[in-house]
Order: sequence, then C-alpha cells, then structure tokens
Amino acid sequence: MTVYRLNEDVVFPAPSEAEPSGLLAVGGDLSPERLLLAYRYGIFPWYDEPPILWFSPDPRMVLQPGSLHVARRLARTLRQGGFEQTLDRDFPAVIRACAEADRGDGLGTWINPEMIDAYCALHELGFAHSCETWHEGRLVGGIYGVSLGGGFFAESMFHLRRDASKTALVTLVRQLERWGFELFDCQLHTDHLGRFGAKEIPRRSFQDMLEISGRAPTRRGRWRLDELPPLQPSETSEA
Repeated sequence: MTVYRLNEDVVFPAPSEAEPSGLLAVGGDLSPERLLLAYRYGIFPWYDEPPILWFSPDPRMVLQPGSLHVARRLARTLRQGGFEQTLDRDFPAVIRACAEADRGDGLGTWINPEMIDAYCALHELGFAHSCETWHEGRLVGGIYGVSLGGGFFAESMFHLRRDASKTALVTLVRQLERWGFELFDCQLHTDHLGRFGAKEIPRRSFQDMLEISGRAPTRRGRWRLDELPPLQPSETSEA
C-alpha cells in the first residue's frame, strides 16, 4: 500500500488508505489547521523524530462516556476527596509532565518540543484541554487531548501518585458525559483502558461515530469543572 507524503497543502488521504500498522501519511507540519483537520477525520500524529508520521489505526479503541466503568476502590478514592480535580488550570504543565513520564518500556516519549508547542497553541485557541489532579497544591496527575464537536481525542496522561491519572480520566469522562459528548477516543488498545469500558471497534464504525459527533458544536475556550454528582452503583465495578 502507498504511504502518502504530505506537502504544504492542508489535506490528508482517506483513512481507509492506511497501512495495516495504521500509518497513513508522512510529512507536513503541526499547524493548528492541519491538526484540526486530522482529528476531524480520525487521524493523529505519532512519531519520535521528523518526518511527522500520521496514523489512522484499525481497529480503534473507543470509550463511550455513558459506558464508563469505575472500580469500587477507585470510586472510594474519588469520594474520599484526597485529590482536587480541575480542568484547564495548567495545560502546559500537564503536557510537559506527560512528555517526561516513564512509560516503562525504555522507549522514551513521542511528545517532543514541537508537539508540546503545537498542542499548547491548540489550547490557546480553545481546542485542546487538560484535566488535572492535585494533591496538597502539587500537580500529581493529568490527561490532555483535543475536543471537536461531540468528540474528545485523548492523547496522553501521567501520574506521580497512585490513582492520580485514573481520577483525572474518570473526572474528565464524567464531565464530557454531562455535556453530551458521544465519543472519547483512546486511539490504541491497552488493557488499562479496557478496564474503564473502552472497546476496540472497526475503523469504519469509528468513522461513522466521527460523522455523528462532528455535527455537535465544539465547546471552545477554557473549560471549568461542574459539580459532579457522586458515582452511582451502576457506574462502578469490582475490576
């Protein structure tokens, strides 16, 4: 199959043209225009060094906010209030912490300085958002991603204390459900995300979900957390 080389034109080939690995195109830039077009069609950048590599994997890992699973122990942690959760309080700190996080595989991070600058620019434009976890005034966990229409496209998360990234994920997904979001994109399969209710679906089904979620207006600007109700038993599991 052909891997497309991008130029200065802000266009992408159809996601169905991707290689079995999910690789769709190389090159281009990380301008806000190109990034937003990519996410609109379910494409994301993922690379260590130039050129930029653009992916559209099949299958796709997706969490529908209304299907969130929360383990009973984690639900207790959330109810006990040892952490403070916020939205968009310090997006740059979250993405930098994600870049510095130990992934445990010795492969380092794909979040290079160019990526950090690009997503911070999207944040300033009101399209990229973070959920932070604080403990005694210190940032100890978080997650960030891009929002378009009724979809949120998660990019990375980190933790410095046990459960700090999990509480950020749960808080963000519950807030998105409250706002009527229909799609929380997790990109690639992990058992960790599966325990929260994320499932792999065919790329064609994901594209259908994108089309539907894209009809909703985009919630631009700085986000603020609502006062969320306590977790109900139907939202929890023993996992």
